[in-house]
Amino acid sequence: MSVPFHYVDLRTFCYDTEDEARVERALRHFLPEEFEVQRAESTGHNGDRIVVLSARVENADGIRHVLDRLRDGADVDRLREELDQRVNENCAFMAHLDKQAAFGGESRLGEGISFRAKVEAYPATREAAVENAREALA
Repeated sequence: MSVPFHYVDLRTFCYDTEDEARVERALRHFLPEEFEVQRAESTGHNGDRIVVLSARVENADGIRHVLDRLRDGADVDRLREELDQRVNENCAFMAHLDKQAAFGGESRLGEGISFRAKVEAYPATREAAVENAREALA
């Protein structure tokens, strides 16, 4: 299967009240094995520590893995139906994924993990990107 994405970015935040290893495990649900996760520390508005965990998947096999995980979820039909709202003028496809569900090995729309994929589209129009993303999620 051809992969109509230049890359996929996944990002989540780990707050002081959360276990960083568990949050990373949730993010890794979508990533190929042994994939490198970037870690950056930040400070919240009230001085609390926030760890940002992120990964950019750029190779075709890795992107296929992420898409397989996304397609395995119960909300893939909803994603396909909402593509007009989820793909912007820059050909970026965005969704928010449920961090708690991912920790449990499930893929669902929700809060906690940001998913952003740059869709290949020639010409680079939103309409072409929507169609390419729709085919990738089929």
